[in-house]
Amino acid sequence: MTETHTNSERTVVVKRVDEGEPDTDEIADLARAAGYEVVGTVTQTRREDPALHIGEGKAETVASVVAAEDASVVIFDNQLGPYQTYNLGNKLPDGTELLDRFRLILEIFGQRAQTRKAQLQVELAELRYELPRAEAKASLAKRDERPGFMGLGEYDESREQDIKSQIARIRDELDHIEETEEHRREQRRESGFDLVALAGYTNAGKSTLLRRLAADVDVDENEDVHPDLDTTAESEDRLFTTLGTTTRRADMDQRDVLVTDTVGFISDLPHWLVESFKSTLDSVYRADLVLLVVDVSESVQEIREKLVTSHETLYERNEAPIVTVLNKTDAVSEEEVQRKCEALSALAPNPITISAREGTNVDALRERIHAELPDFERERLVLPMTDDTMSVVSWIHDNATVESVDYGDQVVIEFEARPAVVERSRSKAGELVPAESA
Repeated sequence: MTETHTNSERTVVVKRVDEGEPDTDEIADLARAAGYEVVGTVTQTRREDPALHIGEGKAETVASVVAAEDASVVIFDNQLGPYQTYNLGNKLPDGTELLDRFRLILEIFGQRAQTRKAQLQVELAELRYELPRAEAKASLAKRDERPGFMGLGEYDESREQDIKSQIARIRDELDHIEETEEHRREQRRESGFDLVALAGYTNAGKSTLLRRLAADVDVDENEDVHPDLDTTAESEDRLFTTLGTTTRRADMDQRDVLVTDTVGFISDLPHWLVESFKSTLDSVYRADLVLLVVDVSESVQEIREKLVTSHETLYERNEAPIVTVLNKTDAVSEEEVQRKCEALSALAPNPITISAREGTNVDALRERIHAELPDFERERLVLPMTDDTMSVVSWIHDNATVESVDYGDQVVIEFEARPAVVERSRSKAGELVPAESA
């Protein structure tokens, strides 16, 4: 697994854009999330150089900053090819480690992976990152007829096939884990729980909102007090605090709801990386309702871009309704919140505004959750008077809202419940055998 950088290695971040002004805020945040100390920044606006990604003069500038700041790592907020990595490495001081954006993200994922599922997904992403580089190494080595061409390492003819075999093995294990988790989701539905998923970009406040909605933990509490569910998500101002999923029972009077926090989205993720974490995203895709959490303190342009990307990710496979939650209203004025709601109305036509940190409008969010979840169905069952019937009646009391029960020669029970519970109750009723007449 990827090493955690606890010694705050000194790092220079680099970003190139085709046009406009390069913004290094996010890559600097990512570097700090991985444990690096950012001591320098170099940017450039120009078309990509095939050999160095940045221009030759700018590459020399990077080398100078690395030397001046006594840095040991250079992080590019771009994707670097094997050829570019090799050439840049020759420009930097000996021993300088070179990472691109996606290698850094994988490093962060590796540090956060605590469960077997998360570790497998990180391993899968790392293999998918390595595969094209192994293919390039093989191609270049064959062309040059020299092992280790361009400093890319010794050419191992079997490495490419090894990677593909490992990818297949991990996919099989993840499929098995997902089958188990899907069975668990269906059991929760049959027990009367509605499943709500929190989605959105990192640092939008999803974990804080989960703690605010949870029935069994305070916002500032760290103790896990619900042993049959997953541990509570941390609420920290850092990227990728949540890699796996965290599920809590929501504090709602109207119905039983489980809320799941998932891995945060991040901009410019390649398809192969998103695909590697498909198993985690299934918690979103298979929910009854998705809360898309957005940081309202960001600019309208930033929010708009993130909403577009989020919608593309969610609508690919998601069938549940999506409610946009504009969080962190405590950080901006009411006037600014209103202005942004109007500017974003096309992408978020009916958002709800909250402050998860302060608890502002969270009760209104609970009402909205109740309104957006599938309607309860009314049911009336006539059951024979047997001992087994009493068990069915008890199960219905546990999983539905019972309006009345009449006991006579037969038991007549009227209740409201989510469709899955109604269907399950009918199945249980059909299994009952009438008592024999004396």
